Amino acid sequence: MASLELNSTLVLCLLFVVSCFTIVVRGFGYGRRSAQPPSPPGLPIIGNLHQLGRGRPHRTLEALARRHGPLLLLRLGSVRAIVLRRIAVVHLLSVKRVDSFRALREEEVARFVGRVRAASGSGAHERRRGINVTDLIITLTYTVISRAAFGNKLGGVEPAKVRDMMKELTDLLGTIAVSDVFPRLGWLVDWATGLQARVKTTAAKLDSIMERTITEHEGDPGNDNGEAPDLLDDLLLIAKDGDQGFKLDRIDVKGVILDMYIAGTDTTYKTIEWTMAELIKNPREMAKVQSEDAQLHGYDIPAKTRVMVNTWAIGRDDESWENAEEFRPERFLGRTIDYNGKDPRFLPFGAGRRGCPGIAFGTRLAELTLANMMYHFDWELPDGQDPESFEVVESSGLSPGLKSALILGIKPL
Repeated sequence: MASLELNSTLVLCLLFVVSCFTIVVRGFGYGRRSAQPPSPPGLPIIGNLHQLGRGRPHRTLEALARRHGPLLLLRLGSVRAIVLRRIAVVHLLSVKRVDSFRALREEEVARFVGRVRAASGSGAHERRRGINVTDLIITLTYTVISRAAFGNKLGGVEPAKVRDMMKELTDLLGTIAVSDVFPRLGWLVDWATGLQARVKTTAAKLDSIMERTITEHEGDPGNDNGEAPDLLDDLLLIAKDGDQGFKLDRIDVKGVILDMYIAGTDTTYKTIEWTMAELIKNPREMAKVQSEDAQLHGYDIPAKTRVMVNTWAIGRDDESWENAEEFRPERFLGRTIDYNGKDPRFLPFGAGRRGCPGIAFGTRLAELTLANMMYHFDWELPDGQDPESFEVVESSGLSPGLKSALILGIKPL
């Protein structure tokens, strides 16, 4: 208890020091105000930071935008923010390259269906009990991304360990560090709270895993089992040739592959998870999916300001979408709606140079997984719960997911 009180006192003292320092710096650093976007009232020192600390920042940003307009200026501590890749796209995640992993995706989704079938049991009681669908989806996405990124060569590291470390890194990326909003002295608070040590430990472990994996790939390029070369093979080849108009060193290779791994797993599994949650809340929509016919072959912005586009709110704009909060997949049928960043009403993958380079990879895996889940099984809430009473609660993090794991009852078709 004494240790806890000491740590709390230390953190408060550090925050006081940071606050005083920021006041002094701001007193000397600001001159004439430019024509900046409207800004909601904030507090001294922390600005609007307190308004984003309520668990679901994407909803808070939407509420602020409704009140102050589509473009607003936020002050996150001492950092301004405005709410609003070539190598991955061209060389690693082109449509042709993504399609080369088709056999891998189909193999792993078939295994996923088998795991779901085995988990469902054979008796009616077992089916009503429900299974942890979230865990099964996470395992699928991590396995597919891992095999595409690294093949079967992980430098002797168990795949489960890689998955655990990637999950830890994803959790850290979803954590707001004080040094992000108070760059000058915020690191003192991160050090006192243990966040800095946690980041360093995770980074060291991941670097060790990546180093062993890269070393194995360098000593044994390609795959002996007939699979397409993995993405790390591609990166190492680009780094070795150096004739693509840019240079990659070892740190670049690690950074690119980790970025692709994390972005691909987190967003893809949550897309599948959310779709299943909405389908279970809307049985009529699930019935439509399962009964469908199939066809085969047929203002002044100051320098260094961060721009954050709330794509979550854009996709729920009542002016663009009728009954935007309702789960109605048929709204996309018979209409040409671009989701690659060209339609400003619908930006699930971002747009322009900041658009997600893994769009083809993520959509193909999500479509294949959901189609197999609908084709092979009938889904329901466990213990006879009414879909109308099923509450979907969001969580905050790198991307919004479900607060609790999705537990569903299944019946093989």
